[in-house]
Amino acid sequence: MTDQFFSLTIIILVAAAAPIVAQIIPKQAVPETVILVAAGAVLGPNMLDLIHSSGEAITMLKELGCAFLFLLAGYEIDPKSITGKDGRHGLLTWAVTFLLAIGFTLLMPSIAIGLQGQLATALLFTTTALGTLMPILKDRSLSGTRIGDLVISYGTWGELATVLAVAILLSSRTTWKTALILAVMLAFCIWVASAGARAKKRGTRLYLFLESRAETTSQTAVRITVLLMVLLVTFSAIFDLDIVLGAFAAGFVLRYVIPEGNHSLETKLEGMAYGFLVPLFFIVSGCGIDLRAVAQAPALLVIFILGLILIRCVPIVISLTIRKDTRSEIALRNRFSAAFYCTTALPLIVAITGIAVKDGLMAADTASVLVSAGALTVFLMPFLGSLVYLVVDAEPVAAVTEIVHEPSHARQILHDHLQHSHEMAMHRREHIAEEVHKKHGNTSGTNS
Repeated sequence: MTDQFFSLTIIILVAAAAPIVAQIIPKQAVPETVILVAAGAVLGPNMLDLIHSSGEAITMLKELGCAFLFLLAGYEIDPKSITGKDGRHGLLTWAVTFLLAIGFTLLMPSIAIGLQGQLATALLFTTTALGTLMPILKDRSLSGTRIGDLVISYGTWGELATVLAVAILLSSRTTWKTALILAVMLAFCIWVASAGARAKKRGTRLYLFLESRAETTSQTAVRITVLLMVLLVTFSAIFDLDIVLGAFAAGFVLRYVIPEGNHSLETKLEGMAYGFLVPLFFIVSGCGIDLRAVAQAPALLVIFILGLILIRCVPIVISLTIRKDTRSEIALRNRFSAAFYCTTALPLIVAITGIAVKDGLMAADTASVLVSAGALTVFLMPFLGSLVYLVVDAEPVAAVTEIVHEPSHARQILHDHLQHSHEMAMHRREHIAEEVHKKHGNTSGTNS
């Protein structure tokens, strides 16, 4: 137990230092998630061995961190975003992505063993790290904008469809048994969501009691939310489903019961999750990375990231371009930006490679490389998403043309163009903030 407390101390120290390190890096170019995963890889058993991540206590906290990450991801999603027009296109695009991934995987049979191994590898190319993306979208003022809505709609299916596919395709049971278990879980979620919504609408005595105790030391809203999550996660564990599915379902149920959101509850859940459990999840996930194995297989790292761009990013751009509504209202650079954000992947890569290694379908060294690639996408894809704007705003072609005509003024020309880029970026942020404010204002007016 002493080793576990020592490991926990190191983990919390890293979690506390990560925001400071991220702030020190120029323009905050590296997300905290990447820093957390990298720190886990360096401090874990494969290198300095300061964090003993294999203990039961640390493992349980890691699973809870993963569960809270997907609970919040599910809670952030408006059910209309997956059943509406954007959601339908998101699901169709995911299906195309999965077919492309299967074809791509057939060209790389050495990654995993057997049919299930090939399916696991294919699913790696279809995922979107929506739980990881949510704080990034908030920090960049994209939540509530049209681009943010598209990222959520397409990204939701990149997470939900992949989770369901993992449950069905990688299960050791027959398909009909897995389908039956999922149906029972769905029926339970519908019953809980309907009962909760009715209780809130009618103002039943139990609901009023729970609401009256929500801001006291009882914290009833938080306790009921955690109970719901643990119930569904336990159900997933009992029937050998990935816990991500149960946590994600709990978030959906909570959003259905509270469709307009609950700021106080959100703040408390985010405090528990992002203050402790989620950073721990990423650090301990990083502990499973063997950097020496990654250094020995750089080609696989590059191929996997390029594969993600070709298989996940390009179909989304094509989908947004084919659609008349998005083609007319969203510039091409914004379509690429949304697609790059949706190509961010990590938590499900950790989960899928973990299943593959446990079942003997994939070598641990290969899994390390793929998890490392997933961690890099958390930095690379949001960076490319924002870079699309910067390249356009900076007008590099015009800058080069001016420098060719007046090479002696190259320094001043570059300075002027970078200044112009900065002003355009500030203007864009102000415009996005106004757009979000108007949307929230309209929503408040409708609710009242």
